[in-house]
Amino acid sequence: MTRVRIVHWKPAEAEALVETCRAGGFEVEFDATDLPLVAKTIRRTMPDALVIDLTRMPSYGRELAFAIRRTKYTRQIPIVFVDGEPEKVEAIRRQLPDAVFASRKQLCARIKAACGRRIPNPVTPPGVMERYASRSKAQKLGIKEGSTVALFDAPRDYAAVLGELPAGVELVEDPDDVHPVTLWFVRDPREYQAGLRRMRTIADRTKLWVVWRKGSTDGLTSNLIREAANEAGLVDYKICAVSSEWSGMVFARRKKV
Repeated sequence: MTRVRIVHWKPAEAEALVETCRAGGFEVEFDATDLPLVAKTIRRTMPDALVIDLTRMPSYGRELAFAIRRTKYTRQIPIVFVDGEPEKVEAIRRQLPDAVFASRKQLCARIKAACGRRIPNPVTPPGVMERYASRSKAQKLGIKEGSTVALFDAPRDYAAVLGELPAGVELVEDPDDVHPVTLWFVRDPREYQAGLRRMRTIADRTKLWVVWRKGSTDGLTSNLIREAANEAGLVDYKICAVSSEWSGMVFARRKKV
Protein backbone atom coordinates (compact mmCIF):
# COMPACT_ATOMS: atom_id res chain seq x y z
CA MET A 1 0.00 0.00 0.00
CA THR A 2 1.27 3.48 -0.88
CA ARG A 3 2.37 5.38 2.23
CA VAL A 4 1.50 9.08 2.24
CA ARG A 5 2.69 11.56 4.83
CA ILE A 6 0.43 14.60 5.19
CA VAL A 7 1.72 17.86 6.63
CA HIS A 8 -0.84 20.38 7.90
CA TRP A 9 -0.45 22.90 10.70
CA LYS A 10 -4.07 22.66 11.98
CA PRO A 11 -4.88 19.08 13.12
CA ALA A 12 -8.64 19.66 13.28
CA GLU A 13 -8.69 20.96 9.71
CA ALA A 14 -6.46 18.10 8.53
CA GLU A 15 -8.95 15.37 9.49
CA ALA A 16 -10.92 15.70 6.25
CA LEU A 17 -7.71 15.58 4.20
CA VAL A 18 -6.53 12.47 6.03
CA GLU A 19 -9.88 10.76 5.45
CA THR A 20 -9.83 11.68 1.76
CA CYS A 21 -6.46 10.00 1.32
CA ARG A 22 -7.47 6.92 3.31
CA ALA A 23 -10.62 6.60 1.23
CA GLY A 24 -8.36 6.75 -1.82
CA GLY A 25 -6.59 3.62 -0.64
CA PHE A 26 -3.48 5.17 0.87
CA GLU A 27 -1.81 4.42 4.18
CA VAL A 28 -1.68 7.82 5.85
CA GLU A 29 0.75 9.29 8.36
CA PHE A 30 0.10 12.79 9.66
CA ASP A 31 2.30 15.56 11.07
CA ALA A 32 1.45 18.89 12.68
CA THR A 33 4.59 19.77 14.58
CA ASP A 34 7.77 21.84 14.30
CA LEU A 35 9.30 21.97 10.85
CA PRO A 36 12.72 20.49 11.79
CA LEU A 37 11.04 17.53 13.52
CA VAL A 38 8.83 16.85 10.50
CA ALA A 39 11.88 16.88 8.22
CA LYS A 40 13.67 14.39 10.48
CA THR A 41 10.63 12.12 10.57
CA ILE A 42 10.41 12.14 6.78
CA ARG A 43 14.09 11.22 6.47
CA ARG A 44 13.55 8.36 8.93
CA THR A 45 10.33 6.93 7.49
CA MET A 46 10.78 7.70 3.75
CA PRO A 47 7.11 7.87 2.67
CA ASP A 48 6.09 7.16 -0.93
CA ALA A 49 4.69 10.67 -1.25
CA LEU A 50 4.61 13.87 0.79
CA VAL A 51 1.39 15.92 0.79
CA ILE A 52 1.69 19.50 2.01
CA ASP A 53 -1.44 21.55 2.64
CA LEU A 54 -0.86 25.20 1.72
CA THR A 55 -4.03 26.61 3.27
CA ARG A 56 -2.22 27.23 6.58
CA MET A 57 1.28 28.65 7.04
CA PRO A 58 2.36 28.16 3.39
CA SER A 59 5.85 29.46 4.21
CA TYR A 60 6.34 26.43 6.49
CA GLY A 61 5.19 24.09 3.76
CA ARG A 62 7.49 25.73 1.23
CA GLU A 63 10.53 25.55 3.53
CA LEU A 64 9.81 21.91 4.34
CA ALA A 65 9.61 21.05 0.65
CA PHE A 66 12.86 22.90 0.00
CA ALA A 67 14.56 21.01 2.82
CA ILE A 68 13.35 17.68 1.43
CA ARG A 69 14.59 18.55 -2.06
CA ARG A 70 17.99 19.75 -0.83
CA THR A 71 18.62 16.50 1.07
CA LYS A 72 20.25 13.73 -0.98
CA TYR A 73 18.25 10.87 0.55
CA THR A 74 14.81 12.48 0.27
CA ARG A 75 14.92 14.59 -2.88
CA GLN A 76 13.28 11.87 -5.00
CA ILE A 77 10.17 11.71 -2.76
CA PRO A 78 7.20 13.06 -4.77
CA ILE A 79 5.89 16.31 -3.28
CA VAL A 80 2.20 17.09 -3.71
CA PHE A 81 0.94 20.53 -2.68
CA VAL A 82 -2.79 20.84 -2.04
CA ASP A 83 -4.96 23.99 -2.17
CA GLY A 84 -3.60 27.38 -1.00
CA GLU A 85 -3.95 31.00 -2.16
CA PRO A 86 -3.29 31.27 -5.93
CA GLU A 87 -0.50 33.86 -5.62
CA LYS A 88 1.43 31.83 -3.05
CA VAL A 89 0.87 28.60 -4.93
CA GLU A 90 2.18 30.18 -8.12
CA ALA A 91 5.29 31.47 -6.32
CA ILE A 92 6.07 27.95 -5.08
CA ARG A 93 5.33 26.49 -8.52
CA ARG A 94 7.99 28.76 -10.03
CA GLN A 95 10.54 27.55 -7.48
CA LEU A 96 9.56 23.86 -7.63
CA PRO A 97 8.14 23.35 -11.14
CA ASP A 98 8.43 19.56 -10.94
CA ALA A 99 6.32 19.29 -7.78
CA VAL A 100 2.64 18.36 -8.12
CA PHE A 101 -0.18 20.81 -7.36
CA ALA A 102 -3.75 19.72 -6.71
CA SER A 103 -7.14 20.71 -5.37
CA ARG A 104 -8.85 18.47 -2.80
CA LYS A 105 -10.92 16.82 -5.52
CA GLN A 106 -7.83 16.07 -7.61
CA LEU A 107 -5.64 14.96 -4.72
CA CYS A 108 -5.85 11.15 -4.81
CA ALA A 109 -5.44 11.00 -8.58
CA ARG A 110 -2.47 13.38 -8.43
CA ILE A 111 -0.80 11.35 -5.67
CA LYS A 112 -1.14 8.16 -7.72
CA ALA A 113 0.27 9.88 -10.80
CA ALA A 114 3.17 11.36 -8.81
CA CYS A 115 4.07 7.98 -7.31
CA GLY A 116 3.97 6.39 -10.75
CA ARG A 117 6.71 8.53 -12.25
CA ARG A 118 10.33 9.14 -11.34
CA ILE A 119 11.81 12.62 -11.56
CA PRO A 120 15.30 12.06 -13.05
CA ASN A 121 16.78 15.36 -11.87
CA PRO A 122 14.59 17.03 -9.23
CA VAL A 123 14.95 20.78 -8.93
CA THR A 124 17.23 21.66 -6.02
CA PRO A 125 16.00 24.97 -4.60
CA PRO A 126 18.56 27.52 -3.39
CA GLY A 127 19.37 27.78 0.28
CA VAL A 128 17.88 30.42 2.56
CA MET A 129 20.93 32.71 2.42
CA GLU A 130 21.05 32.59 -1.36
CA ARG A 131 17.34 33.27 -1.73
CA TYR A 132 17.33 36.24 0.62
CA ALA A 133 20.66 37.81 -0.33
CA SER A 134 19.10 40.19 -2.86
CA ARG A 135 16.12 41.16 -0.73
CA SER A 136 15.89 44.46 1.11
CA LYS A 137 15.94 44.56 4.90
CA ALA A 138 12.23 45.41 4.97
CA GLN A 139 11.42 42.44 2.73
CA LYS A 140 13.41 40.10 4.97
CA LEU A 141 11.51 41.34 8.03
CA GLY A 142 8.11 41.26 6.31
CA ILE A 143 7.56 45.02 6.58
CA LYS A 144 5.18 46.17 3.84
CA GLU A 145 4.26 49.58 2.48
CA GLY A 146 1.72 51.40 4.65
CA SER A 147 2.00 48.92 7.52
CA THR A 148 2.75 49.47 11.21
CA VAL A 149 5.65 47.94 13.13
CA ALA A 150 5.70 47.48 16.90
CA LEU A 151 9.04 48.13 18.62
CA PHE A 152 9.74 46.80 22.10
CA ASP A 153 12.83 47.88 24.06
CA ALA A 154 14.29 49.40 20.90
CA PRO A 155 17.72 51.09 21.05
CA ARG A 156 17.92 54.85 20.65
CA ASP A 157 19.34 54.51 17.15
CA TYR A 158 16.62 52.12 15.96
CA ALA A 159 15.96 54.27 12.88
CA ALA A 160 19.55 53.72 11.76
CA VAL A 161 19.32 50.01 12.62
CA LEU A 162 16.24 49.56 10.42
CA GLY A 163 17.41 51.84 7.63
CA GLU A 164 15.17 52.86 4.74
CA LEU A 165 11.64 51.47 4.99
CA PRO A 166 8.76 51.31 2.47
CA ALA A 167 6.50 54.34 2.08
CA GLY A 168 3.91 54.90 4.77
CA VAL A 169 5.43 52.58 7.38
CA GLU A 170 4.71 53.69 10.95
CA LEU A 171 6.95 52.61 13.84
CA VAL A 172 5.14 52.34 17.18
CA GLU A 173 7.17 52.06 20.38
CA ASP A 174 5.93 49.74 23.16
CA PRO A 175 2.29 49.67 21.97
CA ASP A 176 -0.60 48.17 23.90
CA ASP A 177 -2.19 46.70 20.75
CA VAL A 178 -0.87 44.20 18.21
CA HIS A 179 0.67 45.16 14.85
CA PRO A 180 1.53 43.11 11.74
CA VAL A 181 5.26 43.02 12.56
CA THR A 182 6.87 43.13 16.00
CA LEU A 183 10.57 43.73 16.67
CA TRP A 184 11.55 42.85 20.23
CA PHE A 185 15.09 43.95 21.03
CA VAL A 186 16.62 41.87 23.82
CA ARG A 187 19.87 42.35 25.72
CA ASP A 188 19.73 40.35 28.95
CA PRO A 189 19.01 36.58 29.13
CA ARG A 190 16.91 36.80 32.28
CA GLU A 191 14.81 39.70 30.98
CA TYR A 192 14.38 37.86 27.70
CA GLN A 193 13.15 34.69 29.39
CA ALA A 194 10.85 36.70 31.65
CA GLY A 195 9.30 38.47 28.66
CA LEU A 196 8.62 35.36 26.60
CA ARG A 197 5.29 34.58 28.24
CA ARG A 198 3.95 38.02 27.30
CA MET A 199 5.24 37.80 23.74
CA ARG A 200 3.79 34.32 23.33
CA THR A 201 0.31 35.77 23.77
CA ILE A 202 0.67 37.87 20.61
CA ALA A 203 2.80 35.52 18.49
CA ASP A 204 -0.20 34.15 16.56
CA ARG A 205 -1.30 37.68 15.58
CA THR A 206 2.02 39.21 14.50
CA LYS A 207 5.30 38.33 12.84
CA LEU A 208 7.37 38.22 16.04
CA TRP A 209 11.07 39.00 15.62
CA VAL A 210 13.45 38.60 18.54
CA VAL A 211 16.41 40.86 17.83
CA TRP A 212 19.74 40.61 19.68
CA ARG A 213 23.18 42.16 19.35
CA LYS A 214 25.70 40.09 17.42
CA GLY A 215 28.70 38.81 19.36
CA SER A 216 26.97 39.55 22.65
CA THR A 217 29.07 38.82 25.73
CA ASP A 218 26.08 38.66 28.11
CA GLY A 219 25.08 35.11 27.19
CA LEU A 220 22.45 35.95 24.59
CA THR A 221 23.19 33.53 21.77
CA SER A 222 20.99 32.22 18.98
CA ASN A 223 20.87 28.83 20.73
CA LEU A 224 19.72 30.32 24.04
CA ILE A 225 17.11 32.45 22.28
CA ARG A 226 15.76 29.48 20.30
CA GLU A 227 15.77 27.01 23.21
CA ALA A 228 14.07 29.38 25.65
CA ALA A 229 11.43 30.29 23.08
CA ASN A 230 10.80 26.62 22.24
CA GLU A 231 10.26 25.89 25.93
CA ALA A 232 7.76 28.74 26.04
CA GLY A 233 5.74 27.25 23.17
CA LEU A 234 7.25 29.20 20.27
CA VAL A 235 8.97 27.84 17.17
CA ASP A 236 11.44 29.71 14.96
CA TYR A 237 11.29 29.58 11.17
CA LYS A 238 13.70 32.22 9.87
CA ILE A 239 16.85 34.09 10.91
CA CYS A 240 18.43 37.13 9.28
CA ALA A 241 20.80 40.04 9.82
CA VAL A 242 18.85 43.14 10.84
CA SER A 243 21.96 45.31 10.63
CA SER A 244 25.72 44.96 10.92
CA GLU A 245 25.27 44.85 14.71
CA TRP A 246 21.91 43.12 15.22
CA SER A 247 20.54 39.69 14.28
CA GLY A 248 16.90 38.63 14.27
CA MET A 249 14.97 35.37 14.59
CA VAL A 250 11.25 35.16 13.86
CA PHE A 251 8.86 33.00 15.85
CA ALA A 252 5.31 31.65 15.70
CA ARG A 253 3.28 29.82 18.33
CA ARG A 254 3.70 26.07 18.25
CA LYS A 255 0.57 24.39 16.96
CA LYS A 256 -1.11 21.90 19.26
CA VAL A 257 -1.15 18.34 17.98
